[in-house]
Amino acid sequence: MSNDKPFTSFKALSFDCYGTLINWEGGLEQALEPIVSQLPSDHAHSKNPNLAVQRFNDLSDEIQEEQPKLRYDINLATAAKKLAAELGVSIPESVAEAVGAGPRKWSAFPDTVAGLEILKNHFKLIILSNVNNENIKATVADNLAPVEFDAIYTAENIGSYKPSHNNFQYLFEHAKKELDIDFEKGDLLHVARSLTADHVPAKEIGLRSVWIARGGDKKEGYGVGGNYEELLAKGKVGFEWKFDTIGDFAKEVARQFGDA
Repeated sequence: MSNDKPFTSFKALSFDCYGTLINWEGGLEQALEPIVSQLPSDHAHSKNPNLAVQRFNDLSDEIQEEQPKLRYDINLATAAKKLAAELGVSIPESVAEAVGAGPRKWSAFPDTVAGLEILKNHFKLIILSNVNNENIKATVADNLAPVEFDAIYTAENIGSYKPSHNNFQYLFEHAKKELDIDFEKGDLLHVARSLTADHVPAKEIGLRSVWIARGGDKKEGYGVGGNYEELLAKGKVGFEWKFDTIGDFAKEVARQFGDA
């Protein structure tokens, strides 16, 4: 392998799904609209709905820590109720349930499917996600088709949430047993947008990774993936490559493999 073709050494890619392949923040912003719409027009969340997304994410993370085995759709519904209560607005149970079921409806980024089709020509594709089985099954069928994944590992099956090392150990063990992908031999490359959920633990356990930044390398685009400057300054992340989109990553992979 020549030094300018590092991706040709890998046999499989493991992906975070929501935020990396699927537009998590855009979908969540729409899902929270029944809450935000009840706020005064001069409220910070009304002026910038992404602030509501970020606060929702904080609440969801707190619930994860308190109840690490809680199914993710229930986590999301609970976080919606907590956010509404915190903001002093009321929502019916149906709105909270719709937030919990929302991920299955949220769209892929425009570059995702075409990029994955290129990557599928060269690697086995694996999803490692915190989202529950029912949501992710619908996402793969409806929003990531016709791409076929070789394996999908979820927090619901694992019993814990990323950034727990347990989730990555589960990935390593099952990928080796089911797909003959050996992490210890350098077969696996992790591809993700979230710094806190994916790249921090990846560095801690020695998993090589690609950051799909999607604007997260700029302060105004940090979103729910983590504070890039802060994490970098503390030496918490160690991804080796950075691309803005899956499409950009796929183009470089195609170049390295000599695709026509």
